[in-house]
Amino acid sequence: MAMVGTLREPLMQTPPSLGNHMWLPFTPNRDFRQSPRVLVGADGMHFTTQEGQRVLDGISSLWCVGAGHNRAPINEAIKKQLDTLDYATAFQFANDRAFEAADMLAALAPGDLNRVFFCTSGSEAADTSLKMALAYHRACGQAQRTVFIGRERGYHGVGFGGMSVGGIGGNRKAFGAAMLPRVDHMAFIHDPQQHAYIEGELPQFSNDLLNELEQRILPLHDPSNVAAIIVEPVSGSAGWYIPPLGYLQRLRQICDKHGILLIFDEVITGLGRMGVPFAADYFGVVPDMLNFAKCVTNGVVPMGGVICREAIYHAVTEQGGPAHAIEFLHGYTYSGHPVACAAAVATLKLMAQERLFERAGQMGPLLGRAMHHNLKGLPHVVGIRSLGLAAAVELSPSSLGAGQRGYAVFQECLRRGVLVRSAGDNLVFAPPFIVEREHIEHMVATLADAIASLPA
Repeated sequence: MAMVGTLREPLMQTPPSLGNHMWLPFTPNRDFRQSPRVLVGADGMHFTTQEGQRVLDGISSLWCVGAGHNRAPINEAIKKQLDTLDYATAFQFANDRAFEAADMLAALAPGDLNRVFFCTSGSEAADTSLKMALAYHRACGQAQRTVFIGRERGYHGVGFGGMSVGGIGGNRKAFGAAMLPRVDHMAFIHDPQQHAYIEGELPQFSNDLLNELEQRILPLHDPSNVAAIIVEPVSGSAGWYIPPLGYLQRLRQICDKHGILLIFDEVITGLGRMGVPFAADYFGVVPDMLNFAKCVTNGVVPMGGVICREAIYHAVTEQGGPAHAIEFLHGYTYSGHPVACAAAVATLKLMAQERLFERAGQMGPLLGRAMHHNLKGLPHVVGIRSLGLAAAVELSPSSLGAGQRGYAVFQECLRRGVLVRSAGDNLVFAPPFIVEREHIEHMVATLADAIASLPA
Protein backbone atom coordinates (compact mmCIF):
# COMPACT_ATOMS: atom_id res chain seq x y z
CA MET A 1 0.00 0.00 0.00
CA ALA A 2 1.35 3.43 -0.91
CA MET A 3 2.22 5.77 1.90
CA VAL A 4 -0.17 8.70 2.44
CA GLY A 5 2.74 11.05 1.91
CA THR A 6 2.94 10.09 -1.74
CA LEU A 7 -0.31 12.02 -2.32
CA ARG A 8 1.61 15.23 -1.67
CA GLU A 9 4.06 14.63 -4.47
CA PRO A 10 3.34 16.66 -7.64
CA LEU A 11 2.06 14.47 -10.45
CA MET A 12 3.12 16.80 -13.26
CA GLN A 13 5.68 19.47 -13.85
CA THR A 14 4.30 23.03 -13.69
CA PRO A 15 5.87 26.45 -14.03
CA PRO A 16 7.57 27.51 -10.77
CA SER A 17 5.15 30.41 -10.30
CA LEU A 18 2.08 28.15 -10.25
CA GLY A 19 2.76 25.53 -7.61
CA ASN A 20 0.92 22.23 -7.34
CA HIS A 21 -1.83 22.77 -4.79
CA MET A 22 -4.75 24.18 -6.78
CA TRP A 23 -7.79 22.01 -7.66
CA LEU A 24 -9.58 23.94 -10.40
CA PRO A 25 -13.41 23.99 -10.60
CA PHE A 26 -15.24 22.82 -13.73
CA THR A 27 -11.88 22.37 -15.47
CA PRO A 28 -10.10 19.35 -16.96
CA ASN A 29 -7.23 19.60 -14.49
CA ARG A 30 -4.90 17.16 -16.26
CA ASP A 31 -5.15 19.11 -19.50
CA PHE A 32 -4.76 22.41 -17.70
CA ARG A 33 -1.51 21.28 -16.07
CA GLN A 34 -0.08 20.57 -19.52
CA SER A 35 -0.89 24.10 -20.73
CA PRO A 36 -1.91 26.43 -17.89
CA ARG A 37 -4.09 29.45 -18.66
CA VAL A 38 -3.33 32.05 -15.98
CA LEU A 39 -4.86 35.54 -15.94
CA VAL A 40 -3.03 38.27 -14.05
CA GLY A 41 -4.83 41.48 -15.02
CA ALA A 42 -8.01 42.92 -16.52
CA ASP A 43 -9.20 46.29 -17.76
CA GLY A 44 -12.23 47.29 -19.81
CA MET A 45 -12.89 44.55 -22.35
CA HIS A 46 -9.60 42.69 -21.96
CA PHE A 47 -7.69 40.28 -19.74
CA THR A 48 -3.91 40.04 -19.53
CA THR A 49 -2.36 36.59 -19.25
CA GLN A 50 0.75 35.59 -17.34
CA GLU A 51 2.62 35.66 -20.66
CA GLY A 52 1.49 39.24 -21.37
CA GLN A 53 -1.13 38.35 -24.01
CA ARG A 54 -4.23 40.54 -24.19
CA VAL A 55 -7.42 38.48 -24.40
CA LEU A 56 -10.77 39.96 -25.40
CA ASP A 57 -13.37 38.92 -22.81
CA GLY A 58 -16.22 37.66 -24.96
CA ILE A 59 -18.15 36.10 -22.07
CA SER A 60 -18.20 38.81 -19.38
CA SER A 61 -15.99 36.36 -17.49
CA LEU A 62 -18.79 33.78 -17.07
CA TRP A 63 -21.71 36.22 -17.47
CA CYS A 64 -20.57 38.41 -14.56
CA VAL A 65 -18.76 41.55 -15.72
CA GLY A 66 -21.54 43.54 -17.36
CA ALA A 67 -19.91 46.94 -16.85
CA GLY A 68 -16.46 45.83 -18.00
CA HIS A 69 -13.37 45.20 -15.92
CA ASN A 70 -11.62 47.50 -13.46
CA ARG A 71 -14.35 50.12 -13.13
CA ALA A 72 -13.19 52.92 -10.80
CA PRO A 73 -16.57 53.69 -9.15
CA ILE A 74 -16.96 50.06 -8.05
CA ASN A 75 -13.35 49.76 -6.89
CA GLU A 76 -13.57 53.00 -4.91
CA ALA A 77 -16.84 51.97 -3.24
CA ILE A 78 -15.24 48.72 -2.11
CA LYS A 79 -12.17 50.49 -0.73
CA LYS A 80 -14.32 52.99 1.14
CA GLN A 81 -16.46 50.23 2.62
CA LEU A 82 -13.40 48.32 3.81
CA ASP A 83 -12.30 51.42 5.71
CA THR A 84 -15.78 51.88 7.24
CA LEU A 85 -17.31 48.47 7.98
CA ASP A 86 -15.33 45.55 6.65
CA TYR A 87 -17.61 42.73 7.88
CA ALA A 88 -20.55 42.26 10.19
CA THR A 89 -22.58 39.20 11.05
CA ALA A 90 -25.93 38.93 9.31
CA PHE A 91 -27.47 36.89 12.14
CA GLN A 92 -29.44 39.08 14.58
CA PHE A 93 -27.91 42.18 12.92
CA ALA A 94 -27.96 44.03 9.62
CA ASN A 95 -25.78 46.68 8.02
CA ASP A 96 -26.72 49.91 6.31
CA ARG A 97 -25.25 48.98 2.95
CA ALA A 98 -27.34 45.79 2.80
CA PHE A 99 -30.54 47.81 3.25
CA GLU A 100 -29.45 50.16 0.46
CA ALA A 101 -28.67 47.30 -1.92
CA ALA A 102 -31.99 45.59 -1.12
CA ASP A 103 -33.90 48.80 -1.81
CA MET A 104 -32.21 49.24 -5.18
CA LEU A 105 -32.86 45.64 -6.22
CA ALA A 106 -36.50 45.77 -5.10
CA ALA A 107 -36.95 48.93 -7.18
CA LEU A 108 -35.64 47.09 -10.26
CA ALA A 109 -37.56 43.87 -9.68
CA PRO A 110 -40.68 43.13 -11.74
CA GLY A 111 -44.22 43.40 -10.42
CA ASP A 112 -44.67 43.10 -6.69
CA LEU A 113 -41.40 41.31 -5.94
CA ASN A 114 -39.97 43.45 -3.15
CA ARG A 115 -38.30 41.33 -0.45
CA VAL A 116 -34.61 40.52 -0.91
CA PHE A 117 -32.75 37.66 0.80
CA PHE A 118 -28.98 37.83 0.25
CA CYS A 119 -26.53 34.97 -0.18
CA THR A 120 -23.22 34.71 -2.02
CA SER A 121 -23.84 32.80 -5.28
CA GLY A 122 -26.38 31.56 -7.75
CA SER A 123 -26.10 28.06 -6.31
CA GLU A 124 -27.04 29.36 -2.87
CA ALA A 125 -29.84 31.44 -4.40
CA ALA A 126 -31.35 28.31 -5.98
CA ASP A 127 -31.33 26.36 -2.73
CA THR A 128 -32.66 29.41 -0.86
CA SER A 129 -35.62 29.76 -3.22
CA LEU A 130 -36.51 26.08 -2.81
CA LYS A 131 -36.44 26.40 0.98
CA MET A 132 -38.57 29.55 0.76
CA ALA A 133 -41.16 27.63 -1.25
CA LEU A 134 -41.35 24.88 1.37
CA ALA A 135 -41.53 27.40 4.22
CA TYR A 136 -44.28 29.38 2.47
CA HIS A 137 -46.53 26.38 1.88
CA ARG A 138 -45.98 25.12 5.40
CA ALA A 139 -46.93 28.54 6.78
CA CYS A 140 -50.08 28.45 4.63
CA GLY A 141 -51.13 25.08 6.02
CA GLN A 142 -50.07 23.08 2.94
CA ALA A 143 -47.01 21.27 4.23
CA GLN A 144 -47.71 18.40 1.83
CA ARG A 145 -46.43 20.58 -1.03
CA THR A 146 -42.89 19.21 -1.26
CA VAL A 147 -42.56 18.24 -4.94
CA PHE A 148 -40.35 20.41 -7.16
CA ILE A 149 -40.39 20.51 -10.95
CA GLY A 150 -37.44 21.65 -13.03
CA ARG A 151 -36.59 21.21 -16.68
CA GLU A 152 -34.31 18.93 -18.66
CA ARG A 153 -30.87 20.52 -19.19
CA GLY A 154 -31.73 23.24 -16.69
CA TYR A 155 -28.90 24.51 -14.51
CA HIS A 156 -29.45 25.83 -11.01
CA GLY A 157 -26.02 25.61 -9.47
CA VAL A 158 -24.12 22.91 -7.66
CA GLY A 159 -25.93 22.63 -4.32
CA PHE A 160 -27.86 19.42 -3.87
CA GLY A 161 -31.17 21.26 -4.15
CA GLY A 162 -30.15 23.06 -7.32
CA MET A 163 -28.70 19.91 -8.85
CA SER A 164 -31.90 18.04 -8.04
CA VAL A 165 -34.18 20.45 -9.87
CA GLY A 166 -31.54 20.92 -12.55
CA GLY A 167 -31.56 18.63 -15.54
CA ILE A 168 -27.86 18.05 -16.14
CA GLY A 169 -27.16 14.40 -16.87
CA GLY A 170 -23.57 14.50 -15.64
CA ASN A 171 -24.67 15.79 -12.24
CA ARG A 172 -27.28 13.07 -11.90
CA LYS A 173 -24.75 10.42 -12.85
CA ALA A 174 -22.20 11.61 -10.31
CA PHE A 175 -24.41 12.71 -7.42
CA GLY A 176 -27.87 11.30 -8.12
CA ALA A 177 -27.99 9.06 -5.06
CA ALA A 178 -27.91 12.11 -2.77
CA MET A 179 -30.40 14.32 -4.63
CA LEU A 180 -33.86 15.36 -3.45
CA PRO A 181 -36.30 12.47 -4.02
CA ARG A 182 -39.50 14.34 -4.93
CA VAL A 183 -38.44 16.06 -8.14
CA ASP A 184 -39.61 15.81 -11.75
CA HIS A 185 -38.57 17.53 -14.97
CA MET A 186 -40.32 19.10 -17.93
CA ALA A 187 -39.13 18.58 -21.49
CA PHE A 188 -36.35 20.75 -22.91
CA ILE A 189 -37.24 23.82 -24.98
CA HIS A 190 -35.28 23.24 -28.20
CA ASP A 191 -36.32 21.79 -31.57
CA PRO A 192 -33.14 21.34 -33.66
CA GLN A 193 -35.07 20.30 -36.76
CA GLN A 194 -37.49 23.22 -36.97
CA HIS A 195 -35.66 25.95 -35.05
CA ALA A 196 -31.91 25.41 -35.36
CA TYR A 197 -31.34 29.05 -36.34
CA ILE A 198 -32.94 31.75 -34.17
CA GLU A 199 -32.02 35.42 -34.52
CA GLY A 200 -33.45 37.86 -32.02
CA GLU A 201 -36.94 36.35 -31.84
CA LEU A 202 -38.88 33.62 -30.09
CA PRO A 203 -39.49 30.39 -32.03
CA GLN A 204 -43.08 29.35 -32.65
CA PHE A 205 -43.56 25.65 -32.00
CA SER A 206 -46.35 23.67 -33.65
CA ASN A 207 -46.71 21.55 -30.49
CA ASP A 208 -47.27 22.74 -26.92
CA LEU A 209 -44.26 21.77 -24.81
CA LEU A 210 -46.26 22.24 -21.61
CA ASN A 211 -48.95 19.68 -22.46
CA GLU A 212 -46.84 17.01 -20.78
CA LEU A 213 -46.68 19.11 -17.61
CA GLU A 214 -50.47 19.43 -17.47
CA GLN A 215 -51.41 16.00 -18.75
CA ARG A 216 -48.74 13.74 -17.24
CA ILE A 217 -46.40 15.31 -14.67
CA LEU A 218 -48.93 17.21 -12.54
CA PRO A 219 -51.52 14.40 -12.49
CA LEU A 220 -48.75 11.93 -11.60
CA HIS A 221 -47.77 13.86 -8.46
CA ASP A 222 -51.14 15.60 -7.90
CA PRO A 223 -50.88 19.39 -8.22
CA SER A 224 -51.72 19.83 -4.54
CA ASN A 225 -48.37 18.23 -3.68
CA VAL A 226 -46.24 20.50 -5.89
CA ALA A 227 -44.39 23.34 -4.16
CA ALA A 228 -42.71 25.13 -7.05
CA ILE A 229 -41.59 25.03 -10.66
CA ILE A 230 -38.14 26.50 -11.35
CA VAL A 231 -36.80 27.46 -14.80
CA GLU A 232 -34.22 29.68 -16.44
CA PRO A 233 -36.19 32.06 -18.70
CA VAL A 234 -33.47 31.45 -21.29
CA SER A 235 -31.48 28.27 -20.81
CA GLY A 236 -28.07 29.88 -20.39
CA SER A 237 -25.61 27.34 -19.08
CA ALA A 238 -26.76 24.66 -21.53
CA GLY A 239 -25.89 26.92 -24.47
CA TRP A 240 -28.36 29.83 -24.75
CA TYR A 241 -31.54 28.01 -25.73
CA ILE A 242 -34.54 30.29 -26.25
CA PRO A 243 -38.08 29.49 -25.07
CA PRO A 244 -40.96 29.25 -27.56
CA LEU A 245 -43.35 32.13 -27.99
CA GLY A 246 -45.91 32.13 -25.16
CA TYR A 247 -44.15 29.36 -23.19
CA LEU A 248 -43.43 31.36 -20.03
CA GLN A 249 -46.86 33.01 -20.07
CA ARG A 250 -48.54 29.61 -20.21
CA LEU A 251 -46.27 28.31 -17.45
CA ARG A 252 -47.37 31.22 -15.28
CA GLN A 253 -51.03 30.39 -15.96
CA ILE A 254 -50.55 26.73 -15.04
CA CYS A 255 -48.85 27.66 -11.77
CA ASP A 256 -51.63 30.12 -10.90
CA LYS A 257 -54.29 27.51 -11.66
CA HIS A 258 -52.80 25.01 -9.20
CA GLY A 259 -51.36 27.28 -6.49
CA ILE A 260 -47.78 26.40 -7.47
CA LEU A 261 -44.98 28.93 -6.98
CA LEU A 262 -43.02 29.93 -10.08
CA ILE A 263 -39.30 30.58 -9.65
CA PHE A 264 -37.21 32.27 -12.34
CA ASP A 265 -33.49 31.56 -12.10
CA GLU A 266 -32.11 34.82 -13.49
CA VAL A 267 -28.53 34.39 -12.37
CA ILE A 268 -27.50 34.70 -16.05
CA THR A 269 -30.35 36.67 -17.63
CA GLY A 270 -30.81 39.16 -14.79
CA LEU A 271 -29.48 42.69 -14.50
CA GLY A 272 -29.18 43.75 -18.11
CA ARG A 273 -28.32 40.80 -20.34
CA MET A 274 -31.71 41.06 -22.08
CA GLY A 275 -31.58 44.86 -22.45
CA VAL A 276 -33.93 45.34 -19.48
CA PRO A 277 -33.46 44.70 -15.75
CA PHE A 278 -34.66 41.09 -15.84
CA ALA A 279 -35.82 38.51 -18.37
CA ALA A 280 -39.14 38.63 -16.51
CA ASP A 281 -39.50 42.17 -17.91
CA TYR A 282 -38.46 41.07 -21.40
CA PHE A 283 -41.04 38.27 -21.51
CA GLY A 284 -43.72 40.13 -19.54
CA VAL A 285 -44.09 37.37 -16.93
CA VAL A 286 -43.79 38.01 -13.18
CA PRO A 287 -42.60 34.99 -11.16
CA ASP A 288 -43.17 34.51 -7.43
CA MET A 289 -39.44 34.40 -6.78
CA LEU A 290 -36.44 35.54 -8.80
CA ASN A 291 -32.86 34.36 -8.23
CA PHE A 292 -29.97 36.69 -9.05
CA ALA A 293 -26.15 36.78 -8.79
CA LYS A 294 -23.21 37.43 -11.17
CA CYS A 295 -23.78 40.93 -12.68
CA VAL A 296 -25.18 42.35 -9.44
CA THR A 297 -21.65 43.24 -8.26
CA ASN A 298 -20.04 43.17 -11.72
CA GLY A 299 -18.48 39.91 -10.54
CA VAL A 300 -16.05 41.78 -8.28
CA VAL A 301 -17.33 40.41 -4.94
CA PRO A 302 -19.41 37.22 -4.65
CA MET A 303 -23.12 37.94 -4.13
CA GLY A 304 -26.41 36.26 -4.92
CA GLY A 305 -29.94 36.39 -3.63
CA VAL A 306 -33.65 35.82 -4.03
CA ILE A 307 -36.30 38.48 -4.54
CA CYS A 308 -39.76 37.30 -3.56
CA ARG A 309 -43.30 38.61 -3.33
CA GLU A 310 -44.37 40.41 -0.17
CA ALA A 311 -47.01 37.72 0.40
CA ILE A 312 -44.32 35.04 0.72
CA TYR A 313 -42.32 37.07 3.22
CA HIS A 314 -45.44 37.95 5.20
CA ALA A 315 -46.73 34.37 5.35
CA VAL A 316 -43.41 33.02 6.64
CA THR A 317 -42.60 35.78 9.13
CA GLU A 318 -46.12 36.32 10.51
CA GLN A 319 -47.08 32.70 11.19
CA GLY A 320 -47.10 33.17 14.94
CA GLY A 321 -44.93 31.69 17.67
CA PRO A 322 -42.84 33.43 20.33
CA ALA A 323 -41.20 36.73 19.40
CA HIS A 324 -37.69 35.35 19.91
CA ALA A 325 -38.22 32.41 17.50
CA ILE A 326 -36.54 32.53 14.09
CA GLU A 327 -39.24 32.20 11.42
CA PHE A 328 -37.03 31.03 8.51
CA LEU A 329 -34.19 28.74 9.55
CA HIS A 330 -31.85 29.64 6.74
CA GLY A 331 -28.97 31.99 5.98
CA TYR A 332 -25.26 32.20 5.29
CA THR A 333 -22.25 33.62 7.09
CA TYR A 334 -21.78 36.13 4.30
CA SER A 335 -25.43 37.02 3.62
CA GLY A 336 -25.60 40.76 2.97
CA HIS A 337 -21.82 41.16 3.37
CA PRO A 338 -21.21 44.93 3.61
CA VAL A 339 -18.41 44.92 1.04
CA ALA A 340 -20.46 42.88 -1.43
CA CYS A 341 -23.43 45.19 -0.88
CA ALA A 342 -21.24 48.25 -1.43
CA ALA A 343 -20.09 46.69 -4.71
CA ALA A 344 -23.71 46.00 -5.68
CA VAL A 345 -24.82 49.56 -4.91
CA ALA A 346 -21.93 51.01 -6.92
CA THR A 347 -22.54 48.59 -9.80
CA LEU A 348 -26.26 49.34 -10.03
CA LYS A 349 -25.59 53.09 -9.89
CA LEU A 350 -22.98 52.79 -12.64
CA MET A 351 -25.31 50.67 -14.79
CA ALA A 352 -28.00 53.35 -14.45
CA GLN A 353 -25.68 56.31 -15.05
CA GLU A 354 -24.21 54.80 -18.22
CA ARG A 355 -27.55 53.29 -19.31
CA LEU A 356 -25.85 49.93 -19.73
CA PHE A 357 -29.05 47.88 -19.74
CA GLU A 358 -30.24 49.87 -22.74
CA ARG A 359 -26.81 49.55 -24.33
CA ALA A 360 -26.97 45.77 -24.01
CA GLY A 361 -30.30 45.88 -25.81
CA GLN A 362 -28.77 47.93 -28.61
CA MET A 363 -25.64 45.82 -29.07
CA GLY A 364 -27.45 42.49 -28.92
CA PRO A 365 -28.83 42.63 -32.48
CA LEU A 366 -25.34 43.51 -33.78
CA LEU A 367 -23.94 40.39 -32.13
CA GLY A 368 -26.79 38.25 -33.43
CA ARG A 369 -26.44 39.48 -37.01
CA ALA A 370 -22.67 38.97 -36.96
CA MET A 371 -23.00 35.42 -35.67
CA HIS A 372 -25.60 34.39 -38.23
CA HIS A 373 -23.89 36.15 -41.15
CA ASN A 374 -20.38 34.86 -40.46
CA LEU A 375 -20.96 31.38 -39.05
CA LYS A 376 -23.95 29.90 -40.85
CA GLY A 377 -22.76 27.43 -43.47
CA LEU A 378 -19.35 26.76 -41.92
CA PRO A 379 -18.31 23.12 -41.52
CA HIS A 380 -19.83 21.39 -38.47
CA VAL A 381 -22.23 24.27 -37.69
CA VAL A 382 -25.72 22.90 -37.00
CA GLY A 383 -27.39 25.85 -35.26
CA ILE A 384 -27.08 29.47 -34.16
CA ARG A 385 -29.20 31.19 -31.49
CA SER A 386 -29.18 34.84 -30.45
CA LEU A 387 -31.35 36.91 -28.12
CA GLY A 388 -30.41 39.85 -25.95
CA LEU A 389 -26.66 40.39 -25.70
CA ALA A 390 -25.77 36.72 -26.03
CA ALA A 391 -25.44 34.28 -28.89
CA ALA A 392 -24.40 30.67 -29.39
CA VAL A 393 -23.27 28.54 -32.29
CA GLU A 394 -23.76 24.80 -32.03
CA LEU A 395 -21.41 22.29 -33.65
CA SER A 396 -22.06 18.68 -34.53
CA PRO A 397 -20.28 16.30 -32.15
CA SER A 398 -16.95 14.82 -33.14
CA SER A 399 -16.29 11.10 -33.44
CA LEU A 400 -13.93 11.65 -30.49
CA GLY A 401 -16.88 12.47 -28.25
CA ALA A 402 -19.39 15.18 -27.41
CA GLY A 403 -17.74 18.44 -26.45
CA GLN A 404 -14.40 17.73 -28.13
CA ARG A 405 -14.99 20.15 -31.00
CA GLY A 406 -16.29 22.86 -28.68
CA TYR A 407 -13.24 22.56 -26.43
CA ALA A 408 -10.88 22.64 -29.44
CA VAL A 409 -12.51 25.85 -30.70
CA PHE A 410 -12.31 27.40 -27.22
CA GLN A 411 -8.57 26.67 -27.14
CA GLU A 412 -7.97 27.99 -30.65
CA CYS A 413 -9.90 31.21 -29.98
CA LEU A 414 -7.88 31.75 -26.81
CA ARG A 415 -4.65 31.24 -28.75
CA ARG A 416 -5.87 34.00 -31.07
CA GLY A 417 -6.71 36.31 -28.16
CA VAL A 418 -10.49 35.88 -27.75
CA LEU A 419 -12.31 34.23 -24.84
CA VAL A 420 -15.41 32.27 -25.88
CA ARG A 421 -17.33 29.90 -23.61
CA SER A 422 -17.60 26.26 -24.62
CA ALA A 423 -20.69 24.49 -23.28
CA GLY A 424 -20.35 21.05 -24.74
CA ASP A 425 -20.34 21.67 -28.48
CA ASN A 426 -21.94 25.10 -28.09
CA LEU A 427 -19.72 28.17 -28.33
CA VAL A 428 -21.28 31.13 -26.53
CA PHE A 429 -20.57 34.86 -26.59
CA ALA A 430 -22.01 37.09 -23.86
CA PRO A 431 -19.75 40.15 -23.77
CA PRO A 432 -19.79 43.02 -21.29
CA PHE A 433 -22.43 45.64 -22.01
CA ILE A 434 -19.68 48.15 -22.92
CA VAL A 435 -18.76 46.08 -25.98
CA GLU A 436 -18.16 48.06 -29.19
CA ARG A 437 -18.94 47.08 -32.78
CA GLU A 438 -15.27 46.43 -33.52
CA HIS A 439 -15.07 44.06 -30.55
CA ILE A 440 -18.02 42.08 -31.87
CA GLU A 441 -16.56 41.92 -35.36
CA HIS A 442 -13.22 40.71 -34.01
CA MET A 443 -14.81 38.14 -31.69
CA VAL A 444 -17.00 36.62 -34.37
CA ALA A 445 -14.29 36.65 -37.06
CA THR A 446 -11.93 34.87 -34.68
CA LEU A 447 -14.59 32.28 -33.85
CA ALA A 448 -15.30 31.74 -37.56
CA ASP A 449 -11.60 31.17 -38.27
CA ALA A 450 -11.31 28.76 -35.35
CA ILE A 451 -14.30 26.72 -36.54
CA ALA A 452 -12.97 26.69 -40.11
CA SER A 453 -9.64 25.33 -38.82
CA LEU A 454 -11.27 22.20 -37.37
CA PRO A 455 -10.41 18.92 -39.10
CA ALA A 456 -13.17 17.39 -41.18
